[in-house]
Amino acid sequence: MATPIGASALVTALKKEGLRVVEVGGWRTHNRNHKGPWGPVHGVMIHHTVTSGSARTVEICRNGHSSLPGPLCHGVITKDGRVHLVGHGRANHAGMGDDDVLRAVIDERSLPADNEANTDGNRHFYGFECENLGDGKDPWPAVQLDAIERAAAALCRHHGWNEKSVIGHLEWQPGKIDPRGFSMNTMRSRIRERLSHAPGWNRNEEEDDVPNVIGEYRTGDIRLAPRTWTTLDIQGVDIVTGATRYQVMAHLTATIPAGSTIQGRFYHLRPDGTRWESGIIERIGTSGSTYADFHHSGSIAKNEKLRFEAAYYPADPSDDGPATITTSRLRGLYWT
Repeated sequence: MATPIGASALVTALKKEGLRVVEVGGWRTHNRNHKGPWGPVHGVMIHHTVTSGSARTVEICRNGHSSLPGPLCHGVITKDGRVHLVGHGRANHAGMGDDDVLRAVIDERSLPADNEANTDGNRHFYGFECENLGDGKDPWPAVQLDAIERAAAALCRHHGWNEKSVIGHLEWQPGKIDPRGFSMNTMRSRIRERLSHAPGWNRNEEEDDVPNVIGEYRTGDIRLAPRTWTTLDIQGVDIVTGATRYQVMAHLTATIPAGSTIQGRFYHLRPDGTRWESGIIERIGTSGSTYADFHHSGSIAKNEKLRFEAAYYPADPSDDGPATITTSRLRGLYWT
């Protein structure tokens, strides 16, 4: 149960994270609290505006329109990377969404599919509207994506949340597509990395660091039992450890029946035994040898370990025989 951040504390948190903040009119008392409670808050929701032009976008998000009165969010993130605060309190941004998604956000675990609209999201989420047409063609400037990352991280730091407390509107309410044009999984990875550093950390300061190389080749057979995730020992089960950024690929050569599948994913193992998992990549088996590659980039915090696991799903559901991985390779870079 988290009490919403105060208006002054919000400004401080955003600026401490390195953001340019614009306070719009009487935003500190502009809200929809007369329509229902605000809080407890459980997460941050990201939207796109379907508008262009910063001034017009901020005005619409502050005032709303006849069918949906403002504020339509708490902050508007324009293409130049500024955060315009337009409301504090209940805002018309999330609408009704899936209670299973809300429970996953509260538990900070992977999100289920949103297939219901039975829970008041305006009560439980901070909302940032981001200036973009949402047509999949309108670009997202790097400075704007950086501001989205920083704004979400600022609230996560304040409440002690991790990146899984940040979701897109499309992950909350069936039928929604926003934000369109970037991946929320990628954005959460960015937020996770930012939270492993001090507030205001600048990623660009580390771009010139010389990376370390990941390179390992194994020819010994590895057996995969069907329908079971198996952590692979290629260079040892731990690919990298400690606070670091990485880009890594796993290449597998497997002998499996045509039409069967090999799935792979990377995961971060935390000291308490819990884990964060990347998205699953699936490769379909072909006649002869099957060549499967799996890739991911991100960062791990201090005392965490990066590992890779694979699963085999036979084309024939009655087939209980294992798959055989004949060669396995790791390639990548990491920065310490």
